[in-house]
Amino acid sequence: MTTRLLQQEIERHFAAGPSAIGEPSAMTAFLSLRTALECGEVRAASPDPALPTGWRVNAWVKQGILLGFRLGVFEESAAGRFSFVDKHTYPVRHFGASDGVRLVPGGSSVRAGAYVARGVVCMPPMYINAGAFVDEGTMVDSHALIGSCAQVGKRVHLSAAAQIGGVLEPVNAGPVVIEDDVLVGGNSGVYEGTIVRKGAVLAAGTILTRGTPVFDLVNGTILRATEELPLIIPENAVVVPGSRAVTKGKGREWGLSLYAPVIVKYRDDKTNLSTALEDLLR
Repeated sequence: MTTRLLQQEIERHFAAGPSAIGEPSAMTAFLSLRTALECGEVRAASPDPALPTGWRVNAWVKQGILLGFRLGVFEESAAGRFSFVDKHTYPVRHFGASDGVRLVPGGSSVRAGAYVARGVVCMPPMYINAGAFVDEGTMVDSHALIGSCAQVGKRVHLSAAAQIGGVLEPVNAGPVVIEDDVLVGGNSGVYEGTIVRKGAVLAAGTILTRGTPVFDLVNGTILRATEELPLIIPENAVVVPGSRAVTKGKGREWGLSLYAPVIVKYRDDKTNLSTALEDLLR
């Protein structure tokens, strides 16, 4: 089935609502989409230099992922003494040595419909949800989460407990995008369609959301999401957790401050030396 035909089938069955349940052609279309997602042939969002964000949201792919939940029925499964119940359309993915994915023992799982490229390292316990795309050479460290439809580039390091938020609805909403060669520090969180450009460094504890202003000390600007665009962290930016004083009302009287991520520099050779450990970990 060609990608164009697959898109037409997904859109048709998604629009049919509950009447698609039990329709063999609907399940065939979904399983074809799930296979294409796992092979990296289709993505929930794709690079597109012609767009302001550099990324195009493929709403029909997200419709297909949602269709899979609609078509699925509860199914029991087990791993040793642990039992699970989930939709049968989204089982745990199984990898072989030929896949080139290093999945270390210890409680990790990758859901069906996620793409995990060769050379990815998964340290336990971590989780990759359906629709996510994880490119070559990326490290997913312990307790890290890659949410549904999130796009993670090449040679990214997601440090321990890093959270990359997912999104399925609305279907036209952009997912979180982590571009190539980004370092996401421990206990950091990137949510609500934020885009982190190539080579950026997020220090431990950095939280980025659509409503989070980012203060660029280098250029003297404040970065914000708009109605049209998500929050975008520039290429090679080094972002650290900071704070800003409350200047009005009781907040000022009580001397309070609010969390504020701050760009303190842009990545250079010295920064690259400090992150050289990533090569050893891979």
